[in-house]
Amino acid sequence: MKKSWLIIFSLLVCAVMPVAALDISVQGLYRGGAILIIDGKQRVLKEGKRSPEGVLLVSADANQAVLDIDGTQQTVALSKSISTSFKKAEKSVVRIASGRGGHFFTPGRINGQAVSFLVDTGATSVAMNLNQAKRLGINYRAGRSISVTTANGVAEAKLVMLDSVRIGDVVVNNVEASITYGDFPREILLGNSFLSRVDLRREAGVLILESHL
Repeated sequence: MKKSWLIIFSLLVCAVMPVAALDISVQGLYRGGAILIIDGKQRVLKEGKRSPEGVLLVSADANQAVLDIDGTQQTVALSKSISTSFKKAEKSVVRIASGRGGHFFTPGRINGQAVSFLVDTGATSVAMNLNQAKRLGINYRAGRSISVTTANGVAEAKLVMLDSVRIGDVVVNNVEASITYGDFPREILLGNSFLSRVDLRREAGVLILESHL
């Protein structure tokens, strides 16, 4: 009887003991995968895979990796280090004042490159014209052919996936975008393939974007 209680007590102690903290650094990044150093051991992970230490690679591109550790996500750049003892991340917030014509314009980045966006809640996806896509080095030829409705009628376009779209500190990875042959749209449109993945609201004429945790 005493032996049985001893076994149960031992199991309970093991169950409540905290997991040792992990030291994690990013050694290499590429689209869909990352090379991590976890407690001195090199781990090569692909998106959706978990290391023996329990670190899940949620997503990765050439700029950053999103890791899930015990249900908490953390974004880490190349050569940066974190510890599992980090505080829970706070939401990133961006405020955009209305500009000419009451529209909302904001600087941002596509795949790490600087661009200017026009926020368009009526656009299905991030949208740009062919010249803009070429300037950003986007491989539009590999995209899926579609038709889009523009101010000048129906136009041919390519549907592609962007590695990342950033507005301030708000970052969304793997964002769908349409690239239209011709000069439309003149501004790069920040559409719902990005906006639907953040918290969006208006307060006193200011548009507020807030990241999901």
